Amino acid sequence: MTIPERRASVVVVARDGTVLGRLPEFPVPTPWWQEAQPVVQGVRDRFGLEIVVLRLLDTELPHPQGGGVTYVAEPRGRVPVDVAARLLPFDGRLDEQPLRLRWATPGGPAEDLAWAEGVLRRRRLERVGHAEQLRSWNLSSIWRLPLRDGAAWLKVVPPFFAHEGDILRRLQGGPVPRLLGHDRDRILLADIAGSDRYDAAPDELPEMVTLLVDLQAAWIGRIGQLRSIGLPDWRGRSLTAGIDEVVERHAATLPADAVAGLEAFIAGLPARFDALAACGLPDTIVHGDFHPGNVRGGGDLRGEDGAGAGNHALTLLDWGDCGIGNPLLDLSAFLDRIPAESRSTVRDHWADEWRRHLPGSDPVEAGRLIGPVAAARQALIYQHFLDHIEPTERRYHEADVPDWLLRTAALAAGGA
Repeated sequence: MTIPERRASVVVVARDGTVLGRLPEFPVPTPWWQEAQPVVQGVRDRFGLEIVVLRLLDTELPHPQGGGVTYVAEPRGRVPVDVAARLLPFDGRLDEQPLRLRWATPGGPAEDLAWAEGVLRRRRLERVGHAEQLRSWNLSSIWRLPLRDGAAWLKVVPPFFAHEGDILRRLQGGPVPRLLGHDRDRILLADIAGSDRYDAAPDELPEMVTLLVDLQAAWIGRIGQLRSIGLPDWRGRSLTAGIDEVVERHAATLPADAVAGLEAFIAGLPARFDALAACGLPDTIVHGDFHPGNVRGGGDLRGEDGAGAGNHALTLLDWGDCGIGNPLLDLSAFLDRIPAESRSTVRDHWADEWRRHLPGSDPVEAGRLIGPVAAARQALIYQHFLDHIEPTERRYHEADVPDWLLRTAALAAGGA
């Protein structure tokens, strides 16, 4: 499917919220709405103005990505006279929203950057050059802070992801980013060499799985520690109640046969969870969004002989989605994001890794049983996002809940 070109229009507001005007629309080289850096660069190149993107205001299309997008932004410093003269009138309305995030308000990003600067000073790390805004949307605000030696990454998350810093602190020494500092929803991370492995080579995929399984196995029997951090509970009773509620909320908009299938699926969840328990894989930490793009590696991960460089070169990113539940809740999301020809090999490796840790367990049957449960969990997660973000940002996720419920119904009907 071809994604339409993104075109950005920016409404510029002062620190006190006063609207200064709107910049003329311009093309953006990437389609992803949440990517702020190309918008910042476009305003710099075309209008000579430094801005901070605060939030989404309106979109031409109902769902991501591409099309005309209107953002609210604040200037970094004073607006030059010649730039002010080019601002167009803005006839829309900017309102206040109780769910608006701190970084989506004027002055909010500056507060976050000031906190990060304090962490760098305490660690005697010297920043060189301006902080670079990379992303701004309802799930994160991400900045790159160039240092004399490398870089640091500031990530600010919504309240429902505020456990990310705490879990990273407990996972230090494992295959996770090195934590420089954290304060509730703010996290400062050390740079990781390499690239995000969206297009990972087939022989890298089993290495990623091994890293996750080893980490999950190490946390078996430590549910109390995970609960103390405030991780979401995706174990049988809690997850069943959540799935039941989200299906009830969307039943009126779904096909009748899908609703009937979902109701039968929910009625059978207690027995399904009993069968999962019998497979011998205890509840532990679940990454929640495990896919190759959330793994970062050093270099091209290969030596001169073409062999893989090893697990030490890989780092598992983005732990805000993590929770407590069956470890195979991470299986289907990973398989969905890799080439079809690699799935059988990766699935077999996943099962072998769990049998290595838990001899006598049945990860193959657990993987079959958990398929529709994992899909239903996705619907629940997206509903949680929708319930805790302001209205204009909801279009990022509105289509996801019904899509995942229909997928759940299809998987359950297919005998999974």
